[in-house]
Amino acid sequence: MRIGILNSGGDCPGLNAVIHGVVGAADELGWEVIGFRDGFEGLLPPGDYTVLTPKDTVGILKMGGTILGTTNKGHFAAKVGKGDIAEVPPEIVAKAKRTMDQLEISALVIVGGDGSLTTGLQLYREGWPIIGVPKTIDNDLHATAMTFGFDSAVNSVVDGLDRLQTTAESHKRVMVLEVMGRHAGWIALWGGIAGGASVVLLPEIPFSFEKVAEHIKARDAQGYHSTLVVVAEGACLPQGDIVSVDPNSGGEVRLGGVGDVVAKRLEALTGKETRSCTLGHLQRGGAPTSLDRILGMRFGVMAVKLASEGEFGRMVSYQSYHVGSVPIQDAVNKLRLVEPDSELVQAARAVGICLGD
Repeated sequence: MRIGILNSGGDCPGLNAVIHGVVGAADELGWEVIGFRDGFEGLLPPGDYTVLTPKDTVGILKMGGTILGTTNKGHFAAKVGKGDIAEVPPEIVAKAKRTMDQLEISALVIVGGDGSLTTGLQLYREGWPIIGVPKTIDNDLHATAMTFGFDSAVNSVVDGLDRLQTTAESHKRVMVLEVMGRHAGWIALWGGIAGGASVVLLPEIPFSFEKVAEHIKARDAQGYHSTLVVVAEGACLPQGDIVSVDPNSGGEVRLGGVGDVVAKRLEALTGKETRSCTLGHLQRGGAPTSLDRILGMRFGVMAVKLASEGEFGRMVSYQSYHVGSVPIQDAVNKLRLVEPDSELVQAARAVGICLGD
C-alpha cells in the first residue's frame, strides 16, 4: 500500500514530528509513503513529491517548519475570509486526482488547519481517501482539545515576556506584546498567565482603554511601576475595528499593528512611557517543545491507523489525554474560542490579571 502526506497552510513547530510518526508507523506495516511538496500544489501534474523512508526522518523531530514545505496560497485555497468558503475548481481537482491515480495513492494525509481541512472535506466528498491531522498554533480548531505547535508558540510568548519584564522594570515602563491569535485568544491567555502579564486582551472579550489605564494607574499607586500587556493580533478595538496590515492580501485579512495602537493609547491615558513589541513569526519558528513533538508523532501514528482501517473522511483528535478521531465535517468551520466565563479566565481574574472589561 502507498499513502501520501502533505502539509498545507501556515507552518508550525511539530509538523516534522507528524511526518516522523506517519513514516514510522507506515514502515512497520510495510507501506510506502509519498511526501508531496508545498501542500496541495505538489499534487498538480507532473507532481512534486518524494518517497519518504525512516532514514529521511532521522533527526527531524527537533526541527521546526516542515521538510516538505507548505503554502497558504495557490490553487487550493478554500478560505477567503472569516466564514467565507470557496470550493476548489473542478478542473484543479481533476488534475490533482490524476497524480493520485498515477502514483496509486490509497490514502492522503492532510496536515493543516481549518482552511486546509475544508479543502480536504471537499476532496473527501468527491471520493478521495482523505485523513485529516489538525494543525494550528492558534489552538482554535473545533473537535480537538489541543493542536501541536500551540505549546511551542506559548513558550515563545513566555520567553518574550520574561525578557520584557527586566527592561520594563528598569525603566518603569508599560510594555505591550502583540501575539498571534486571529479569532481566538488562546496564545495570549496562556502566554500571558505563564509569563506574568498584568493585562491580557483577547478577541473574545471586548475591552476598554480606560479600564486598562485604570488598572495600570492602580498598580503604579501600589508600587508596581512596570506593567506587561499582552494583546492578541485579532483583538477588536473598543469601536469594533480590527487592525490589519493588508486587508486585501488575497485571502484572510493580514492582521498586525494592534500592539502599537494599544501602546500609544495607553501612554496617552496613563502618562507612562510605553513601548510595543510584536513577536510575529517568531512564534512559528524554532524547535518544537517536547509536548509538541510527542503530540505530533501520536497524531501521525493515528493517521496511519485510520488509513489501515479505511476510516476516511476523519480527522485525528485529542481529547481527555487520548488521541482518537472525529469526522472532518464536525471539525471545520467551527472555531474553538476562549469562553469569557471559563475556568481559566476566572483563574486569571482571580490573580489580578486585567482583561480590559
